Amino acid sequence: MSAQIVQRFGQRSIRTDNDQQDVNPSIGKRTTIMRSSTIFATIIALSAATPVLADDVKVGIGISGWTGFAPLTLAKEAGIFKKNGLDVTIKKIPQKDRHLAIASGDIQCAATTVETWISWNANGVATKQIFQLDKSFGADGMAVRNDVAAIKDLKGKTVAASAPGTSPYFALAWMLKKNGLTVKDVTVVNLEPAAAAQAFVSGQNDAAMTYEPYLSTVRAAPDKGKIIATTLDYPMVMDTFGCTPKFLTENPKAAKALADSYFEALDMIAKDQAKAYEIMGADVKQSGEQFGNSAKYLRWQDKAANQKFFAGDFLTFNKEAADLLLEIGIIKAAPKVEDLFDASFIK
Repeated sequence: MSAQIVQRFGQRSIRTDNDQQDVNPSIGKRTTIMRSSTIFATIIALSAATPVLADDVKVGIGISGWTGFAPLTLAKEAGIFKKNGLDVTIKKIPQKDRHLAIASGDIQCAATTVETWISWNANGVATKQIFQLDKSFGADGMAVRNDVAAIKDLKGKTVAASAPGTSPYFALAWMLKKNGLTVKDVTVVNLEPAAAAQAFVSGQNDAAMTYEPYLSTVRAAPDKGKIIATTLDYPMVMDTFGCTPKFLTENPKAAKALADSYFEALDMIAKDQAKAYEIMGADVKQSGEQFGNSAKYLRWQDKAANQKFFAGDFLTFNKEAADLLLEIGIIKAAPKVEDLFDASFIK
């Protein structure tokens, strides 16, 4: 670049000096040399004073339309990731396939529930959680027909839920266990959360496991059924963000920038909720108001909450979750908890 600039400026100087050569050729030569030298020195000085900006770190992130993940979309759309030196591509990938995208190298990071990271690592997809996204406060739940009085009454009935190894399937197993049943006591029809909710309100299946914004589809159709239990009754849905160990090792600054960007997105929500809700809602075809109605059933977690979480609830929940995953055959051995997270990026 400098050589081209010198050449362009040099040619311009020579043309000017040639115009003067008829008057005094020797002066023209000296002038040409002096001007070219001055310009070259100026360019060198400017080059030294101007920092060379590194390319933004490219990172692919796999998520779903779950309301709790929306601040990641906000960070992308509002330019927060870009500001922090990240070139982020967000891909909507069903939870049952997200680990495959990680294993193939299509994405380097993902958002999912805490127990899902246990399954992925136990089944050979090495990943580490680096910050918490949200806690569900009624945003995940079980919808049943109006004649079902209790969860134990689902024995022998059909329940729509995502495939084994996903959050809705785990939530189903958790709720059934707390009511004396197992997944073997029901017939599970594998449907993703949006499809499960739509099928339920259209009259299919006896029950459905889903989450916001799709759970609101059931809330809006009381004639079709009711929500018999949510994470207010069974607080077991906590979402985190993680990446491959390779990405974290090679890009520690980018990993911290991912965490910082998430917290900045939460700051934006606090400062301009209406605008933030419009941006996040548009991603899942909701108005800002509709998005807000879904968001009230969860709590996004700031840095202070993150630090507290990884030092306490995270460790306790992992033990109980791993035991259930072993019981229902999702994993054959529980990975070491210290291999599942790295809290250094939220300090």
